[in-house]
Amino acid sequence: MANPLYDTLFARHSGRDTVFLHLPDGSALTHDSFLRMAARFAHQIVQFGLEPGDRLAVQIGKSPQALAVYAACAQTGVIFLPLNTAYTPAEVSYFLENSGAKLFLCDAKGAEALAPVSVKSGARQETLNGDGSGSFADAAAGQPDEFDTIPREKGDLAAFLYTSGTTGRSKGAMLTQDNLLSNAQVLTDYWRFTDQDVLLHALPIFHTHGLFVATNICLISGAQMIFYPGFDAEQMVRDMPRATSMMGVPTFYTRLLDRDDFTADVARNMRLFISGSAPLLAETHREFEARTGHRILERYGMTETNMNTSNPYEGERRAGTVGYPLPGVELRVCDESGAEIPQGEIGTIEVRGPNVFKGYWQMPEKTAEELRENGFFITGDLGLVDADGYVTIVGRGKDLIISGGYNIYPKEIELVLDQAPGVLESAVIGVPHPDFGETPVGVLARRPGEEPDIDAIMAEMADALARFKHPRKLVVVDALPRNTMGKVQKNVLRDEYKGLFAQG
Repeated sequence: MANPLYDTLFARHSGRDTVFLHLPDGSALTHDSFLRMAARFAHQIVQFGLEPGDRLAVQIGKSPQALAVYAACAQTGVIFLPLNTAYTPAEVSYFLENSGAKLFLCDAKGAEALAPVSVKSGARQETLNGDGSGSFADAAAGQPDEFDTIPREKGDLAAFLYTSGTTGRSKGAMLTQDNLLSNAQVLTDYWRFTDQDVLLHALPIFHTHGLFVATNICLISGAQMIFYPGFDAEQMVRDMPRATSMMGVPTFYTRLLDRDDFTADVARNMRLFISGSAPLLAETHREFEARTGHRILERYGMTETNMNTSNPYEGERRAGTVGYPLPGVELRVCDESGAEIPQGEIGTIEVRGPNVFKGYWQMPEKTAEELRENGFFITGDLGLVDADGYVTIVGRGKDLIISGGYNIYPKEIELVLDQAPGVLESAVIGVPHPDFGETPVGVLARRPGEEPDIDAIMAEMADALARFKHPRKLVVVDALPRNTMGKVQKNVLRDEYKGLFAQG
């Protein structure tokens, strides 16, 4: 194939009047109409001077047009860089400069605040709004609706996804065409997706779960998507009878269970509920199965690897586990030296396969630290493989917090908290939360004779960090617990505050 990613995901639907997206206003977009829009975008991207290998960054709302930008990047060979819509201009500045993005698409509402950022990075800034309007869409409107696909190879880079580092410096994971394709093809088969499926798609499309898993699977299988701009439990309950499948984070499932109108009858046509991006509480598993008769399928993935493991489609889906390694994925559990340890013992999970990324953009040292020469990626997650082969994640290295499906690194928040008046030092921990799986809590050690102003600190957070990173609670103490080596004992703090958000 001339361009494996585009040909496999998109070109196969050329000329087809089959429905691709069901939209909130009741209308539908066919595959052919979508591809013609993407072709116009591809022409405009090229007209703006982008060539294969250049980066196009987007911080835009979820819409058919946003998906079409992804398709246009695949067709032109441009590297697609989606950014969380909650990122502040200060955060976006780093991504644009580090990636060397040549074109940056943002929502018109944030264009003025982002303009200095774009100028500083050298990226051309255009707008694309959630309703499909904007300067980019206007410019592309007059372009031809067919585009000669630019040849690429499986090993060529297709996307960058940035994952925060514990030092506060984000890393750009370089994903190839084969990384995306191989994983989507395996998952389509493993989860039995066909053109008879209709997926409830309420996930954001700026990270792996909503874009490279949900969307790519539907493109490969020909499945339709009921495409929501965001999660709305009432809409999901309304539309579920005409769907067959759903992918979500634990928050989706807890909020559905909060509704009396979410019943077994509502879910009668569904064949599969998938959860990921954060641990699902065993209690949620049990309650969901009791309510609907369906057992949620949990899986495990990462920005750098897409999906690694999954509970089986047929067979026992064990609560608290993430199932088996996917076909083609090797998984091992190792000690600190990298030696594989016996089955059943806890260690660091490492994975190898066609799904594993190529490395971190412009960070050869960091790549060498986390990606072994033999191809195994050191995930930093602690886990074990039981006697039946099920993988269980028991903790995460580097104190990563996953809240509502979003990765949050404590160090980034601590850097802000430590600068606040009255704060001697801080420690950010993740504690259990019934809705989000876990949520960040900031523990502040006060300066002698001073008292931190909690309200002022939270106000400062609004300018410094995306909303999902804000601690749900700040606790002031006299001193942080330390071990004999002087290291802050976050495990002690997690144990002390684990019941902050307990139900009942």
